[in-house]
Amino acid sequence: MKVAIYGQSFQPEDRQCVEELLDELKKLDASVYVEEGFNKLVGQITKEQVLGTFTQSKGLDASFDMFVSFGGDGTMLRAVTYIKDYGIPIVGVNTGRLGFLSTFKKANVRKLVTEFEAGHYTIEERTLVEVELNSDLNEFNGLNFALNEITVSRKDTTSMITVETWLDDEYLTSYWSDGLIVSTPTGSTGYSLSCGGPVIAPTAKSLVLTPIAPHNLNARPLVISDNTQIRLKVSGREKTHLVSLDSRIADIPNGKEIRIRKADFTVKMIEYKSESFLKTLRNKLLWGEDRRN
Repeated sequence: MKVAIYGQSFQPEDRQCVEELLDELKKLDASVYVEEGFNKLVGQITKEQVLGTFTQSKGLDASFDMFVSFGGDGTMLRAVTYIKDYGIPIVGVNTGRLGFLSTFKKANVRKLVTEFEAGHYTIEERTLVEVELNSDLNEFNGLNFALNEITVSRKDTTSMITVETWLDDEYLTSYWSDGLIVSTPTGSTGYSLSCGGPVIAPTAKSLVLTPIAPHNLNARPLVISDNTQIRLKVSGREKTHLVSLDSRIADIPNGKEIRIRKADFTVKMIEYKSESFLKTLRNKLLWGEDRRN
């Protein structure tokens, strides 16, 4: 087994969790590689067990069996920029708070290895969205894709922006709002949800357009096919606006056309039978906890 491990930060209380994961991997004689920055943080814990390190630009390929992310959902989103289109199955150990993506409890980290080895899991292929490279947006250094959402939003102003929107070259509307979210099913439990968007099952072949604080209350979230080609053009009082791909953000001139579509590759999420999407949904949204129901 060949395993990659990644994290953005490391707290003393997470030490036992990392040690237990490495111990289980050692029992299987697994080849362990740790992201260069995270390896410096964990230091002595991994000194004897790590075969090598990797960075965002080198050290990973399709030969890896598993990618383990330590942290919250933000860390998982960052981890996707390492995996790119290699097709490495990924799982998140939740050392953060919310955890719609990073669902595996750190107290059960040994099961992450034993259940994977026993085959008690499924692989869910999650859709990504991308800004087309021919949109002439070089600000993202080739990492032009997002697992959760692509968002356009206002910058340096309290005034709303206008987001002209076309679907498959047919004009839809102009959103007069603080911005617009183009969300995947995976991202439907994130920013889109907080702006009134629907929860979409992660394997649905859909995207959702969710306006951010629209002036016109008739502007509602819209679910569309994930094969739809989306074109956006922003205007407003300022000369620029913001475009974000998950946690990566860039300052874009107003009037520049932004073309968004489904990416040509997917992210393979490991879903353990003990940690399903529906179980996570019930736990995180507290469904069934209201005794009045």
